[in-house]
Amino acid sequence: MDDDHYFSADPAVAFKRAPVSASVWGHELELTSGSGVFAQGRVDIGTAILFRETQPPAPGRVLDLGCGYGVIGLAVAVAVPDAVVTAVDVNERAVLLANENAAALGVSDRYTASTPDGVAADSTYDEIWSNPPIRIGKAALHDLLLTWLPRLAPGGRAVMVVGKNLGADSLQRWLGEQGYPTERVASAKGFRILVTRRG
Repeated sequence: MDDDHYFSADPAVAFKRAPVSASVWGHELELTSGSGVFAQGRVDIGTAILFRETQPPAPGRVLDLGCGYGVIGLAVAVAVPDAVVTAVDVNERAVLLANENAAALGVSDRYTASTPDGVAADSTYDEIWSNPPIRIGKAALHDLLLTWLPRLAPGGRAVMVVGKNLGADSLQRWLGEQGYPTERVASAKGFRILVTRRG
């Protein structure tokens, strides 16, 4: 029996793994991506800019929201030995790859990827890092952010990279209107780095 449907929204896509090398915050990461997962075989430009324009977070509990094959959360886990990372993605194939990558990097004790259903409802985070899935549409994106931003601990922050042409500036305004003051801390190659704080 072919159980490929379990891993993919589109079972017609054969599952092929593809290696990715990433240099992040002074660390070399050898990762595996896969077909049917965002940015197969590469680090997308938005995530690359996120890494280039930021420093690693302080030790604590970090959520990688929309983790894909895991590059953001895994970079945090490798660069910050005292960080505990939770990664979430609706794509079960992505979750599988992210956990495989964590095992290969030796950080499985501090990194766990799962679908949103697998995250305890009362879990909170010091920081949320994300290249959010803008293309799911504004309404779905707003629902996603209003589901997870309330899980920031008091004084916590979210760090996101968003394309200017995909609505970064309007998203920044909207977040402020929802009670999450947001500032643009960097801008490069058509992308904004937004930092949202929980008061």
